[in-house]
Amino acid sequence: MYFTFAWRYFKAKKSANAINIIAWVTAGVIAFATCCQVLVLSVFNGFEDLVKSLYSSFYTDLRIAPAAGKTFTLTAQQIASLKQEPAVQGFSLIAEEKALLKNYDAQTVVYLKGVDANYDNVCGVASKTNRGRYQTGTADDPRLVAGSGIQNAISINLNPALPSDPLTIILPKRNAPGNDPLQSISEGHVRAAGVFTIQQEFDDKYVLTNIDFVKQQMGFGPDEYSAVEIKLKPGAEAEQVKASLATALGKTYKVQTRYEQNNSLYTTMKMEKWAIYAVLTLILVIAAFNMISALTMLVLEKKKDISVLQSMGMYKGGVLRIFLGEGLLLGCIGTGMGIAMAAVLCFLQIQFKIIKLTGGTFLLDYFPVKLVASDFILVACTALFIAFLASWFPAKKASDQALELR
Repeated sequence: MYFTFAWRYFKAKKSANAINIIAWVTAGVIAFATCCQVLVLSVFNGFEDLVKSLYSSFYTDLRIAPAAGKTFTLTAQQIASLKQEPAVQGFSLIAEEKALLKNYDAQTVVYLKGVDANYDNVCGVASKTNRGRYQTGTADDPRLVAGSGIQNAISINLNPALPSDPLTIILPKRNAPGNDPLQSISEGHVRAAGVFTIQQEFDDKYVLTNIDFVKQQMGFGPDEYSAVEIKLKPGAEAEQVKASLATALGKTYKVQTRYEQNNSLYTTMKMEKWAIYAVLTLILVIAAFNMISALTMLVLEKKKDISVLQSMGMYKGGVLRIFLGEGLLLGCIGTGMGIAMAAVLCFLQIQFKIIKLTGGTFLLDYFPVKLVASDFILVACTALFIAFLASWFPAKKASDQALELR
């Protein structure tokens, strides 16, 4: 009944045309704000998925690292227990350290990652090697797979018609005897095999080579490693496997999921997403002031109607509900229009890539979009809650009006 009154008041011709204008402006502002919120959240979802796909090419499902220091010991029994873990599809042993990479006079600091033969089965770097080929060689004949930024920095030659340049790797040596600084570093030679392109953070930072070569250069023990990177079977729960491995290995080992390996990035992305959402919510707050104005004017116009309803026995709560319904009706119309517009725009962007990214330096030339049902529900609930709050004050004023029949 109350929404019937509210709908009649909404459709009815008012004595002052400004009331209708303000009401439709209010619905339009709500529609604009909700449309912007859904669009922004959907674009953030698209970029988040893109970043996750890029980082999943480098970061594995789980990573075991030392809880303190740079290395740990992993015995043959522990390696065998990893193989027997039901959810583990494969794993790779890692030895890594910062190093100086030289190509004649050109040089740059890199993160040297020594990997075993299983690495291409647990990580996507091999599939992202777009020049040369993915090959890490052996301890006696090590090969190097570098990021594209590293290749540009020191001009690594991968022309098959020319012999590859011998690259020099300078590494810190562990447990070097004596006090001679020259005894604390090792110098090894490798040849470039390929170049990968994933994302600038990796392309400018990492190079891969043979794990036995790195361990030999740095003086690692037979069972000494920097990390173990693990790929899980499809459908396996990373958190459950993490807990199981952490219990089995003990406190001297740290087990991280893919997102924990780069927690700062994902935290920053979430904060940016909700910060933009909060800013756009301010537009709804501005619309709320328009709604208060429209409903206050409506209450003044319907003073006689309110008195008639009161004389017929309607309590204050009934009058309150009528004008609350009027405000929620405006909120529903605006929210419905905004969400519908956003859904259409998102669909067009997904199908036809209408809005392009400028600059030409990104991996995509269009804005990625992903629709998530929870975003639609959140935006709708936010808009309706603000509409309810904005409606409360004029509705309360209407319900408190004294009975007057003249």
